[in-house]
Amino acid sequence: MNNQNILIYENQNGNIKVDVRFEDDSIWLSQKQLAEVFGKSVKTINEHIVNIFQEEELDKNSVIRNYRITANDGKNYDVLHYNLDMIIALGFRVRSNTGTKFRIWANKKLKEYITKGFVLDDDRFKNGNQMSYFDELQNRLREIRLSEKFFYQKIKDIYMTSIDYNPKDEKTIEFFKIVQNKLLWAVSSQTAAELVHNRVDITKPLLGMSSYDKEDKNITKKDVSVAKNYLNEEEIKLLGLLVEQYLAFAETMANQQTPMYMKDWIERLDLILSMNGRELLKNAGEISHQMAKEKSELEYKKYKENQKQIEKKISLKELENDIKRLK
Repeated sequence: MNNQNILIYENQNGNIKVDVRFEDDSIWLSQKQLAEVFGKSVKTINEHIVNIFQEEELDKNSVIRNYRITANDGKNYDVLHYNLDMIIALGFRVRSNTGTKFRIWANKKLKEYITKGFVLDDDRFKNGNQMSYFDELQNRLREIRLSEKFFYQKIKDIYMTSIDYNPKDEKTIEFFKIVQNKLLWAVSSQTAAELVHNRVDITKPLLGMSSYDKEDKNITKKDVSVAKNYLNEEEIKLLGLLVEQYLAFAETMANQQTPMYMKDWIERLDLILSMNGRELLKNAGEISHQMAKEKSELEYKKYKENQKQIEKKISLKELENDIKRLK
């Protein structure tokens, strides 16, 4: 633990940089190391730590860890170490040149987060020092690109460059359905209608929607009609990879201003799917949109009835408890 440290410095362009050296997915510094980082005495650092705990800004159990270290005298000692949450809290309290630089850096990152919705340490990713985090970033971006609104808006923006694109034409609307079905078939061997019809099931958790990820779990009628919600983990992962390839190709064509017709985009999609060894959709499937709609609405109706019964039981239980308390 002795080699753990944080570097806070100002580069040639006058930009504040904070380089945190991680170990085991976190960083833990002793009070002596914290004093060195912020250019203050151990006594001053300790006073700030005591105040942070007294004001309940942080919980002791979550920010303190005891490590056995070897001192200069060759003996082993148990020394308390503090994690990154404490380091950040101290950075806003300590009055020093380093503390000031830290606050400038933190405020800049906070402003960037509020404005953009994300903050990245570009240098760390470019240097490849945090590959596990880079993989996580890729997965999270893939999930965003897979969202219904993002994906189809992006596709729409690209297809608007097609010579024969007409947003009011029924063929254009049908085109988007074809794209959706081709991608879903490639990962599940089912069309959108077939996915909804065959997998919606009141007896299963979340009506069978294995990729439904809303935190509130408040299922709506619209949710049960979205085919992508019924894909399993492997299917979602594969869909994300195919979508990335398709969008990358489409963006390249658009940037090159290559003349494209709507049918050209379908042919390119088939090519990408074939290159990935995926089966191409040759027909409209065995289940119609209407059949899927009727099935999902029926299962959703059962779900809502069950929810009412559950809420009724909970209300009765609460009433019984209230009566017992009154007695």
